Amino acid sequence: MQQQVRGHVPALTGVLTAVSLALVFGAALGYVPATVVPEAPGWLVDAIPTVNAAISASAILTISLGWHWIRTGRVERHRVAMIVSTVLFVGFLGLYLYRLTLLGGPEPFPGPETVYRFVYLPLLGVHILLAVVCIPLLYYVLLLAATRSVRELRRTSHARVGRVAASLWLISFSLGIAVYALLHGVY
Repeated sequence: MQQQVRGHVPALTGVLTAVSLALVFGAALGYVPATVVPEAPGWLVDAIPTVNAAISASAILTISLGWHWIRTGRVERHRVAMIVSTVLFVGFLGLYLYRLTLLGGPEPFPGPETVYRFVYLPLLGVHILLAVVCIPLLYYVLLLAATRSVRELRRTSHARVGRVAASLWLISFSLGIAVYALLHGVY
C-alpha cells in the first residue's frame, strides 16, 4: 500500500483535504445531525473547549520541539514530535466536531458587539483560514514522510512545505487559544 500511496501523494492529499473540510464545515454549519453522535453529559460537553485549549497549548509545544529537533539534526525526535502533534490535532478536531455536532453549530459570542466585530471575528477568521490552509499542507508532508525514507525525503519538498505548515499551524493554534480566552475567560 505504501507504494500505491507514494505515487499519488498530491491526489490523496486533495481527497483527504476535501473529505476533512466537508466534515468540518458540515458540522460547523449544522448539516451533521446531532443524532449521528452519542449523547454526553452536559458537564463533559462544557469541558471540551477547555480540554481543546490544553490540547492546543500542548500542540504548540510539540510543534516547536519538532521544529527545533529537525533544525539540530535529530530526525527521530522530530518525527515523534510531529506524530504527537498530529495526534493532538486529530484529538482536538474530533472533540471540536463532536461538540459542534451536538450543539448544532458554533456557540455565540457572549461579549459586547464592538469586541465581537473588531476583535473576535478577525481573530476567528484568521484562525479558521489558517486551519483550512494547514490541512492540505499537513496531509502532504505527512504522506511524504510516511512513504519515503529520510534520505528520499530530503529530495522532496517536505522540508519547505513543512516549514510553512508548522508556521501556520503554530499561529492557528495560538489564535485558537485567544478565541477560547475571549469566549470562556474574558466574557
